[in-house]
Amino acid sequence: MTIKKAAVIGAGTMGAGIAGQVANAGIEVLLLDLPREGDDVNALAQRGKDRVTNPNNPGVLSPEAGELITVGNIRDDFDKLAECDWIAEAILERLDLKKDLYKKLDDVCHDKAIISSNTSTIPIKLLVEDMPLAFRKHFAITHFFNPVRFMPLLELVAGEDTDPAIMAQLHEFCDRELGKGVVPCKDTPGFLGNRVGCYAIQTALHVANDMGLSPVEADGIFGRPMGIPKTGVFGLYDLIGIDLMSDVAASLVSILPEGDDFHTFRTKLPLMAEMIENGQRGRKSGQGFYRTKDGEKQVINLKTGDYESVNAFSHAPANKAEKDGIIHILEDDGRYGDYAWQVMSRVLVYAAGLIPEVGKTPVAVDEAMKMGYNWIKGPFELMDDIGVDYLIERLEKEQRDIPDYLRQAAGKSFYQTDGELSSLVFGGNTAPIKRPDGTIRFNDRKKTLTPIFENDAASAYEVDGVALVEFHSKANALGSQSMQILDRALDHVADTGLEGLIVHNDAQHFSCGADLREVRSFFEAEDWDGMDKFLDHFQQTGLKMANAKFRVVAAPVGLSLGGGFEVVLHAKQVICHANSSMGLVESGVGLIPGGGGCKETLYRWLTAKECDMEAAAWEAFMALGYGKTASSPVLARDMAMLRPNDRYVNNRDRLFTEAMAAVKDGSEQVEFDRPPLEMSGKPMFEKMVKWANEMVAKGKLFPHDAVVSTEFARILTGGEIEPGTKRTEQDLLEAERRAFLTLAKTAATQERIVGLLDHGKSIRN
Repeated sequence: MTIKKAAVIGAGTMGAGIAGQVANAGIEVLLLDLPREGDDVNALAQRGKDRVTNPNNPGVLSPEAGELITVGNIRDDFDKLAECDWIAEAILERLDLKKDLYKKLDDVCHDKAIISSNTSTIPIKLLVEDMPLAFRKHFAITHFFNPVRFMPLLELVAGEDTDPAIMAQLHEFCDRELGKGVVPCKDTPGFLGNRVGCYAIQTALHVANDMGLSPVEADGIFGRPMGIPKTGVFGLYDLIGIDLMSDVAASLVSILPEGDDFHTFRTKLPLMAEMIENGQRGRKSGQGFYRTKDGEKQVINLKTGDYESVNAFSHAPANKAEKDGIIHILEDDGRYGDYAWQVMSRVLVYAAGLIPEVGKTPVAVDEAMKMGYNWIKGPFELMDDIGVDYLIERLEKEQRDIPDYLRQAAGKSFYQTDGELSSLVFGGNTAPIKRPDGTIRFNDRKKTLTPIFENDAASAYEVDGVALVEFHSKANALGSQSMQILDRALDHVADTGLEGLIVHNDAQHFSCGADLREVRSFFEAEDWDGMDKFLDHFQQTGLKMANAKFRVVAAPVGLSLGGGFEVVLHAKQVICHANSSMGLVESGVGLIPGGGGCKETLYRWLTAKECDMEAAAWEAFMALGYGKTASSPVLARDMAMLRPNDRYVNNRDRLFTEAMAAVKDGSEQVEFDRPPLEMSGKPMFEKMVKWANEMVAKGKLFPHDAVVSTEFARILTGGEIEPGTKRTEQDLLEAERRAFLTLAKTAATQERIVGLLDHGKSIRN
């Protein structure tokens, strides 16, 4: 059976998010909630739809996807569920309410319909204990993570009577159509993601409080240095919601066995109950452990409850750990190293102790933490990095209990590579890691490869007759070293006759842009010649991509901004993830795109959107001046950032496979055609400058924004030249470099860059 129409019951945060992701797959979805008294009986469901279609925080890829969501209520529209092939329940975590709903669903749904619950706290056996066998065969748990569109993890749980064919169908649908990383789980308390993730959060929270660390200090350690998102623990509490996170912890306490170590950290911090009562519930309420007041970021004092200014946290071992591995912070003999060890050793021991209860290999646990909590590496991958023997020896010195599975790994590692990637099975054997057909991660393949050349910022590999360039600097910011590897890889393909080149990485984001630290070093040294050479090499490398005689594919994920997006713009085809966000945002720091972005934006509006020259120049001027970004590939195509031959995939784990196929097939690759342009000239230039100055006068732009806008206008129109004067692609590139250097020399631009790098502030001047 093909799932042609779906329904979600419960239009809260999770239910609305699930409905949005179904709509993103191009499938009609009915979103139901309780009826409301008054004129709008569907107000609750409509509120959920409004939330997921909000353009400021979209849960859908486009307005067109949002139109696939129909709202209703369970009183007046329940009979419409008879038309649905999959019904996802996402109501309150109350067993009685769920059971009552399932009985009603059994009376209405057709006999092949799949029913699933989004619960993470109620065992599936209890959910369906009163239901007939035919219903139980078609029932499963599909546990999504919030926000549904962006978090890849889906935990899939079968009951004792669930038909294996139904599980296979759900797995296939959630993988290919919904783009989820599906992790089959046993029906154990909290499954995998929340069981390990919440334990890690609670441990980090309580140990920090017990040691007298501030939230800033704790987040500075239990964050990027450990391969965990920069929110750390207190920031994550704010992001999720202090009240909601406390409820999740309480729900786990109620279902975990008595001897589980989670109970050690089950309580709220003394201050948290008071904070929740006062409405200090995190970002959604404007204040939690952190807040911003009068433009200043502040943090709460855990002892007094007062807010204080945030001082930037820096610790040399932590910085080294972020770059070279967590062992560097674990071996620090100061209080920060002690905190790191106390927290991480507990988390690793806890994870190891779950095997074989939750499964016989570490793969599912690691997948859950990477896809559900955005850890760069899972607990068992971290143990391999630290060294299993090192971990065991240190635990033994402290006379701590060591789980059997961890002891079985002594002298070994949990993951091994010998032609293929394998994992340690409980009991001592190894087994190859198998993923669904077409699902290949470059990070997996990389473990079996040796770079053909590399430096600190990037590496190049040969993979099945194709070259692949991976950026791996901090935030994948692109500097001289990044472009050197890309340039060498292009030459390597041309010299060796490889089939083509892919630019891709398996990080959270493709690239945040050009490395502003390198730009800063140039202007602080007043090395304008060096800056110009850097820009010229960036531009010429982009041209080499565009004009290559072989196939070139960019396969970005996450953010592709600024210079990162300029690389994407020069590929012959883009195959990106559905959640890719892209754009040229340099105006925010007082610069213009200097790597061919202005040039390419103008050409794109002329060709992809078939505008005349004046219209194309104006569209490019507005897009670049405002630093517009597209939050999805669908919107990017509407904004002339992607071409008709560019496409996206819903599941990022299929991106590498699709990019490889695109190089080997090549049928959708396009050649760049950049003939000389007849520029719009002085009249349009003056119109743009006048508009910018008027916006400053109205208080809608800052004075330096007008300076930046003038440089955009000069590039896109040719400046004070006669309309129809021709400019070549190289002329436009040279104009970009001149404008970039002009702006980089200004005090206002330098103030913006320094403010962002040193204080994380967007300076408006």
